[in-house]
Amino acid sequence: MLALEFPGCRKLVDAVDRAVCRDCDTQITNELRDSLCRLIRDPDVKLPECVFEGAADHYARRELYRSEAHGYCVIAMTWGPGQGTLIHDHAGMWCVEGVWQGALEITPYELTEHHDDRYRFEPRGTMHVGPGSAGSLIPPHEFHTIRNPSSDAIAVTLHIYRGAMTQCSVFNPLADHWYRRDQRQLALDATH
Repeated sequence: MLALEFPGCRKLVDAVDRAVCRDCDTQITNELRDSLCRLIRDPDVKLPECVFEGAADHYARRELYRSEAHGYCVIAMTWGPGQGTLIHDHAGMWCVEGVWQGALEITPYELTEHHDDRYRFEPRGTMHVGPGSAGSLIPPHEFHTIRNPSSDAIAVTLHIYRGAMTQCSVFNPLADHWYRRDQRQLALDATH
C-alpha cells in the first residue's frame, strides 16, 4: 500500500521487495542496508517534502509505504535540533535505518541484567553518522538511542521495519544504569 507518491518510490519498493525474499534476517538486513545506501545517493529518489518538516515537540514519524504482500513498512523520521529517543527496542523486529539528511548520534546498549521490572543497560559506544550511511538491528541486539546533535538543523532518516511498527518498549532511567520498562504506542504524523 503506497502511503505517499514521490519520485523514485517504485525503485525503493522494488529494492525492499527483493531483499525481504532472502532466507534469513542477516541476509535481508545486509541487502537492505546496501540498497538503502545506494538509494539515498540516487538523484532519482526524492522523499516527499513533508518529511523535511520537523515537529516542535517530538521527532516526526511518517509512513511512506506498507507492503501488504510482505508485511514490512517504510517510515521516514524527522529529527528536530536536539530531538532524540530514550533507550528503546523494536518490538522484536529487525530494522534497517539510513540517514537521508543531517547527522545523528546512535548509541547501542547491551542488556546486562533484568530483575522484575528493572533493567540494567551498558552503552556500547556512540556512532556519529551522516547522509548516505545505514545500519541494521536484529533482535536481541536492538536496544539503542538516537539523537540529532545539531542545535539548528533537522535530520531525516528512513527506517524499514519487518512489520508495522506501532509500539515498542522504552526504558526510563532510574540510577546506576538501571531502567524501568514502559510500553509506548507509536503514532504517525500527518503527511499533508
